[in-house]
Amino acid sequence: MPEFLQGYQAGKMKGKNHLLFNMLPGGDPDYNSSLDVATDKAILAGGGFATWSYRTGYDVSIPVYNPLTNQRVLLPQKRSNEWMFVSSQTNINHMFRRQLEDVERENSGFLILKHCAEDFKNVHKRCKGTMSYQYPDILQHATFCLVMRGVRLGQTTLLDALMMGCIPVIVSDDYILPFSDVLDWKRGAVHVVENEIKRIPAILKEIPASQITDMRRQGKWFWERYFSSMGKIALTTLRVLNDRVYHYTAWQYEDWNAPFLTSSGKETANLVPPLFFPLRPYTNQGFTAVVLCYDRVDTMFKVITKIADTPSLSKIVVVWNNVNKAPPSVAKWPKLMKPVTVVKTKENKLSNRFYPYSEIETEAILAIDDDILMLTPDELEFGFQAWREFPDRLVGFPGRVHTNQNNTSRFKYESEWTNSVSMVLTGCAFHHKYFSHLFTYMMPIYIRDWVDKHMNCEDIAMNFMVANYTGKAPIKVTRRKRFRCPECVTESLWADPSHFVERSECLNEFVRAYGHMPLETVEFRADPLLFGEKLPDRLKLYKDIGSV
Repeated sequence: MPEFLQGYQAGKMKGKNHLLFNMLPGGDPDYNSSLDVATDKAILAGGGFATWSYRTGYDVSIPVYNPLTNQRVLLPQKRSNEWMFVSSQTNINHMFRRQLEDVERENSGFLILKHCAEDFKNVHKRCKGTMSYQYPDILQHATFCLVMRGVRLGQTTLLDALMMGCIPVIVSDDYILPFSDVLDWKRGAVHVVENEIKRIPAILKEIPASQITDMRRQGKWFWERYFSSMGKIALTTLRVLNDRVYHYTAWQYEDWNAPFLTSSGKETANLVPPLFFPLRPYTNQGFTAVVLCYDRVDTMFKVITKIADTPSLSKIVVVWNNVNKAPPSVAKWPKLMKPVTVVKTKENKLSNRFYPYSEIETEAILAIDDDILMLTPDELEFGFQAWREFPDRLVGFPGRVHTNQNNTSRFKYESEWTNSVSMVLTGCAFHHKYFSHLFTYMMPIYIRDWVDKHMNCEDIAMNFMVANYTGKAPIKVTRRKRFRCPECVTESLWADPSHFVERSECLNEFVRAYGHMPLETVEFRADPLLFGEKLPDRLKLYKDIGSV
């Protein structure tokens, strides 16, 4: 026995300041996931942790060692999705296997494999009747791959699936997934409880193609960054421990869980987060106005005509969200002094307004609805200049606040006209393009799906994300507390109680997704100097500042 473990057995070291790796837990016949030494105060980095053996916030769950890691098979240039679902594990409980075989008989595209009878010990082969398949190659011909509780709680199949670009379907109620303290496995895997095995086909068929693409890309990134070698697994473990000790340098959710991706799906190189600028005005002049439009063409034309008079406006990008109708022809658009670009989306989603379109060439973005007619060019110009002072914040006009309901864990969305602000409405607000990357690629996918499903709360989601990433409150500018639009049906939302109920539900759903309430409440408003004084207009830089 190694001297280190002998010290444990003798009870001399008590495990203090020690880290033990257990990459292949348990052996025949009982496959016990616990180490057969007295760990005492040592931190255990173990594969196959169960909910009852894992010391949350102390131990680190790592993947079960994968012997195929050093035998990587290069993925083909183009995947072949012959199968919707493949089960390749050979150690599944016979009751589970029987249920899986029932699912296979009732659903096309499902393939349940086992050991080959004539070559039982060959780990690189799987069989179905007389048909044999190379393993793990077969996994790259499937969209989803099963990872199920077997003789070991954790399975090497998890890393095999990630390595081969297959989305893991995890059926193991008590399994603590690798690095689950920091990795959001909902982004790259599907979790099914053990008593719902027969519902797997229905669950998988509900996942849209766009989400499948995101999950596969996320799984590939997890594999390459954290799991593709024993060295990376060890370094990731040390990173987790480092973050626990040094909170001020700890990685945030976004650092752990998402790369920056280009439209081609490749990771963007050298993208430095430009959040914490020196305390001086931002030097790059100009902003891009991103106008989300569905079919209110007349009001949209009025909006872009009005905002075109803003001195610092560089460009207008109209995001056309109506997939069933083409945008107006070029001849019908108003003639403006500022360039206008139209981007046609593939789906009608609110999150499209925050996509980092390549047409946006400035760091500053003004997100504005197609019915915001009341804001003046002076107000927009002042808002942009305020953003230059606070480029790591959301800078907007109407402010909103969240309140705690009777000292409970539930929160309420409020629009009462108080001095407190924790959110600004992104119907007209400035933000850095960096936050568009975060919203699209690094925010919890559950929140983005919620926004698109309910067609509401994208502004709350953006406020949550920015506050969570920076720990700072938004900046409210000028006296405006409400977007008035007599011509628009959205005005009625102010008097609709159900609107505020749904907004409050958004707050609470997002709190559940983040695990805490990130919004910060302040009493602050930025106004132009002298705007309220009774002085000649020639003395004022911003003359046309609207009222409440």
